[in-house]
Amino acid sequence: MTIFDTAPPKGTVRDWLDSQAEVGGAAIAYKFTDGTAPLSWCDMRDRARNMARYLTELGLTKGESLAVMMPNGKPALEALFASLYGGFRVTMINLAAGNDAIRYALEHSEARYAFVGKAQQDQFSETRSNLVAALPDIPSETRLAQLHSLDPGDDALLMYTSGTTGRPKGVVHSHSSLLAGGWTTATAHALTPADCGYCVLPICHINGLCVSVMGSLISQSQLLVAPKFSTSRFWSDIDTGAATWFSVVPTIISHLLHGAKDPNESIKARLRFGRSASSALAPDVQTAFEARFDVPIVETMGMTETAAQMLSNPLPPGLRKIGSPGLALGNEVAILRQDLSLADSDEQGEIAIRGPNVMKEYLKNPAATQAAFTPDGWLLSGDLGHKDTDGYVYVTGRLKELIIKGGENIAPREVDEALYAHADVVEAAAFARPCSTYGERVEAAVTLKPGSTLTSEDLIKICITRLGVFKAPDYVHLIGELPKGPSGKIQRLKLAEIVKIYATTMPE
Repeated sequence: MTIFDTAPPKGTVRDWLDSQAEVGGAAIAYKFTDGTAPLSWCDMRDRARNMARYLTELGLTKGESLAVMMPNGKPALEALFASLYGGFRVTMINLAAGNDAIRYALEHSEARYAFVGKAQQDQFSETRSNLVAALPDIPSETRLAQLHSLDPGDDALLMYTSGTTGRPKGVVHSHSSLLAGGWTTATAHALTPADCGYCVLPICHINGLCVSVMGSLISQSQLLVAPKFSTSRFWSDIDTGAATWFSVVPTIISHLLHGAKDPNESIKARLRFGRSASSALAPDVQTAFEARFDVPIVETMGMTETAAQMLSNPLPPGLRKIGSPGLALGNEVAILRQDLSLADSDEQGEIAIRGPNVMKEYLKNPAATQAAFTPDGWLLSGDLGHKDTDGYVYVTGRLKELIIKGGENIAPREVDEALYAHADVVEAAAFARPCSTYGERVEAAVTLKPGSTLTSEDLIKICITRLGVFKAPDYVHLIGELPKGPSGKIQRLKLAEIVKIYATTMPE
């Protein structure tokens, strides 16, 4: 099996793990920054197979949910592949989602068993129902149970969305769409067995799971896994682990840019690229990062519903367009008008996706599933944007996050980018606040680098210069840290609630 096929991968995750073990054998597949012994392809296949047989003996039926409540590391990877190998619907629990969301996911998924990390035992006890039990450590001896038969269309993954505007939705992927998610990544970034990815994003998030884990499986390349992102250890881990690429989010890129450490020359000689996804990367931040570190950043875009990547800029020396997450590769991406007709070049509309990496459904929610798709099969992303004449997509913002001031649409990203233009700004996000005069007004929240003397008034002046008075924020809140989801994506819709203390002092 090879990533250089023009068609998406065939088979199941079990097929691919078997194949990579046969070809790769004792070659190292997974390395860990916490000092845990590495796993070869055969190690991972054998461990996944034996654990899957144990789970089958336990009475788990094909396609039933099996929860994983663990941080990044060797046990989490083994649990992930054991679940997929056995034909169960692996249900990745977002440890940062809060107890209410975790409780909902465990109940809604109807999982009877869960892999639970040692540090997560108390949280599991607080969120579990009487219907779900923690699995014991699974012994390593060989078991002979007959595994369930498996087809590409069978359920493979259940992952819950962030649920910022209501109950989380459970996104269901098949083996086929999960593998396609890894294939789009491996193909776009030309991954080969000579590569080693650096995974700092949680694998309970679609970026960490599909981009890093599935991309490495499809390309038979190594993966260096860290428990979590660390500014102080980022470059040294890449050096020690001999990583050739990494996948992060814009907030991580900004924190590295404002950090004290630089990669050494051996890192820069080995590191092919860094990959940014999950939210828009401000052009000024990308330009400053590349200028300081001499590492090209490839901006991409993906969704939980598309098994991560749906757009990517080309690798150097291909044309990377700063401010765009790139071109469609492995799937189709269109811009649709409100009547669902195709928009022209440079015409704004809703970004829609169609292809082998698109989800099967929202679990137990046929109404939401139907609403997510057009009659001719396009998945509606909820993002606004346009395509240029070269096919590069530009994202304006989320439909639900648009600021409508006096009847005019203002994209929060415009304000974000104006704020990021100042070198002292580490994190920035604009958002809407109610206003009796205009209906909504523009405000923003910003985190500054330590020691900065910038004021709210300074930042407003910068925005006025770049955007004009109408689009500039009426107030900029300086706070210690902006709220973020498990992948590091800033949760814009939570900001108004966090800064509501200012409501009584703000003029109308």
